[in-house]
Amino acid sequence: MRVLVAPDKFKGSLTAADVAAAIARGLATRGLDADLCPVADGGDGTVAAAVAAGFTRRPCTATGPTGRAVDTAWARSGETAVVELADVCGLERLPGGVLHAEEATTYGLGEVLRAALDDGARRIVLGLGGSASTDGAAGLAQALGAVLITADGAELPAGIGGGRLAEVARVDLTGLVVPHDARVEVACDVDNPLLGPHGAAAVYGPQKGADEAAVARLDAGLASWARVLGAATGAPGREAEPGAGAAGGVGYGVMALLGARLRPGFDLVAELLGFDERLAGAGLVVTGEGRLDAQTLRGKGPAGVAARARAAGVPVLALAGSVALDRAELAGAGFGGAASLADLEPDLDRSRAHAAELLERLAATVPLPTR
Repeated sequence: MRVLVAPDKFKGSLTAADVAAAIARGLATRGLDADLCPVADGGDGTVAAAVAAGFTRRPCTATGPTGRAVDTAWARSGETAVVELADVCGLERLPGGVLHAEEATTYGLGEVLRAALDDGARRIVLGLGGSASTDGAAGLAQALGAVLITADGAELPAGIGGGRLAEVARVDLTGLVVPHDARVEVACDVDNPLLGPHGAAAVYGPQKGADEAAVARLDAGLASWARVLGAATGAPGREAEPGAGAAGGVGYGVMALLGARLRPGFDLVAELLGFDERLAGAGLVVTGEGRLDAQTLRGKGPAGVAARARAAGVPVLALAGSVALDRAELAGAGFGGAASLADLEPDLDRSRAHAAELLERLAATVPLPTR
């Protein structure tokens, strides 16, 4: 029997590719052949998943969320490029983990986009998870050639954060470097608007270090930015669209500036990986992530894997660091069975330290679901 092994990462311990390899080793002891297909949902690990599926990794240096240079990468296959916000200017790129709610910028994301476009890519798949900023993609716009101008005619410096959006009185797009035939598709699993109580600043700002006063300033700055960018692009009103508030307003910025299309994260990544084609003929799917819980069911990779496998009539086993879903919830999501590393090692620190070994043991011994 061929088994499609399609896990997401175990955050903090194993990459998705590491997880898939450990599971495959365990399955091999049972005489099962594994097709390794590590997945992602648009957040961190999206470029790695594309590379595992055959894309070419393109290393580059770009500006991190606080202005420091970081070594990152994008991935390419043909005219398609995969770019991941998290690895360029996301929360994990904050020096020392110190939050910078009003200063963090997406300038580096624009630099990576520009590198991909300059290299000839014409379809950009952009993963937005893990944002550290709330700048409405203003930094990204600057990196792509937009000039942000204050009311007194001064040009704002490169890499502004959300705290300076209210200073932007005009946007000059004459130097924008995006080719007319380029298209941008965004892997996005949130439906927040840009502004208001359900918007980018109010919902996600506190996670990025914004207190109540900072949230108010960021929301006002985004509102001002939307008016100015809407006037410059001739496309006002997009701030109310579902997903406009994604990644601190990057969803809005790339829709307004680049005409980007927002799509469910796993669906877009699955298309890149050829997931459905690899699912055909499989007798079992094994997926998983660090913690299988209610958040999993809200569009994350393992839930997407289970939904597609169930539609194809293929049983699904989930292996996770821990499982916080009951049998009914698992069955309702399409999982035919689930097991966790906690079943073998209840101590969390030891479980994380020996995650690969434990996963291998679990895959070698756990009962397998059938059709």
